[in-house]
Amino acid sequence: MLDPVHTLADLANWSFNGTALAVLGHPVAHSASPPMHNAALARLAERNPLFAHWRYFRFDVPPDDLPRALKLLHAKKFHGLNLTVPHKVLAFARVATVDPAAQPAGAVNTLLRTDAGWHGFNTDGPGLAAAVHEELRRDLAGATVLLLGAGGAARGAAVECLSRKVAALWIANRTRSHLNALLAAIGPLAAAGNIPLHGLTLDEIVARGHAGFPAHVIVINATSSGLRAHDAPPVDLAALPRPAAVFDMIYNPPVTPLLRAAGELGLPHANGLSMLVHQGAKSLEIWSGATVPVGTMRAAAESALAKH
Repeated sequence: MLDPVHTLADLANWSFNGTALAVLGHPVAHSASPPMHNAALARLAERNPLFAHWRYFRFDVPPDDLPRALKLLHAKKFHGLNLTVPHKVLAFARVATVDPAAQPAGAVNTLLRTDAGWHGFNTDGPGLAAAVHEELRRDLAGATVLLLGAGGAARGAAVECLSRKVAALWIANRTRSHLNALLAAIGPLAAAGNIPLHGLTLDEIVARGHAGFPAHVIVINATSSGLRAHDAPPVDLAALPRPAAVFDMIYNPPVTPLLRAAGELGLPHANGLSMLVHQGAKSLEIWSGATVPVGTMRAAAESALAKH
């Protein structure tokens, strides 16, 4: 385990006197965010002693406990929070205000404490765009994208794709109801940009096969399929016309079944570590107002995952 995993019960006797930050998830033990952020804070403290009293923690919070967690952490004066699976959509309606850029996504992954409550942001989209460019030397602008999933991470990714003017966006999800909800949420943004938007279930990808499906898409996995060793890939890459590249938002494990399949097909591919770093850097920038040492964050995340 990289750092202690706290629960809401630990807040009863919480005594940290500095500026507290935290990531909330369920599960959260696998997260590399605490060592990554704490390494960045240590580097920032070398420039400004103020940051010597900042610390980033992790809390395992089941989804039913999220409303109480947000209230308790606000009362305990936590300065900022990151939200990971399954909280990004759940928190959207439970924060006081939402940054305009995060509104179309209907999901937030970064919260900043204000006197009135939490102010929500979504840094997943910018983190994804930076990672795809850095790791795959691809730009979302002008690309045709196949996005797998319709949860919180997929929502941020979909909005980023549309904001960056992809040529077309295909979204595939296991359940039609969640897919339709996402399509309805982002439909106006796609229409405003005159961007073709298509939705289908993961089963329909198999049924469609090569017929009527575009080649050279950038495949982006925003599902949780791959977190466990026995998971099957969310989509059969061989059933698609040859993709241009494959990006999996999962970073732990570093090689998911989807990425293994991409490698076997000779496709450019990358995991989500770079996205974690870039979205985390954006979050820390929001909380601190400082120029964040991105290289330090990446090195710390890589080290933590190697130990884990």
